[in-house]
Amino acid sequence: MGRLIYSMFTSLDGYASDTSGSSDWGGATDAELHDFVSEQTRPVGTYLYGRRMYDTMSYWETALDEPDQPEFVRRYAAVWQAAAKVVYSTTLDAPSTARTTLERTFDPEAVRASVAALDHDATIDGPTLAAQALRAGIVDEVQPYVAPVSVGGGLRFWPEGLRLDLELLEERRFGNGTLWLRYGVRRH
Repeated sequence: MGRLIYSMFTSLDGYASDTSGSSDWGGATDAELHDFVSEQTRPVGTYLYGRRMYDTMSYWETALDEPDQPEFVRRYAAVWQAAAKVVYSTTLDAPSTARTTLERTFDPEAVRASVAALDHDATIDGPTLAAQALRAGIVDEVQPYVAPVSVGGGLRFWPEGLRLDLELLEERRFGNGTLWLRYGVRRH
């Protein structure tokens, strides 16, 4: 039975991207952190994306084609390409990446049933789509990578007005100051 995991970078003040839409402060160029992300996502066999996050992550479809990529980038690209992707979008004409299906609507009950039927975990990526899953109570774990930066505004990691009771399951600190936290969502 698969688990649904919400995991992405967030600033210390709680933003997944800053006011310009950037999250380049998240540690993408740190080899130690990048390799950890690769290892954490290796057992994840399915990524659920909203349109904007899919557009961002589709870079990994061709990352191996670029010359002189660092080895840590090559490792993550291979992990990303091996996973199935589901994009929830009403505006995307067709996916531009392999192993990708397009869904027009996000139905939390259908997603819960689909993830439960998997023999691997799934991640829900992008704070807008994740907010729908969090509000519906179908997220099993939240795994933020808290970057040592305050960006002052932007797209929030957590949905406004949502209370969640979480149990800290694991944590790891990185040399660049980032902290990875793994929380189980407590069901009432």
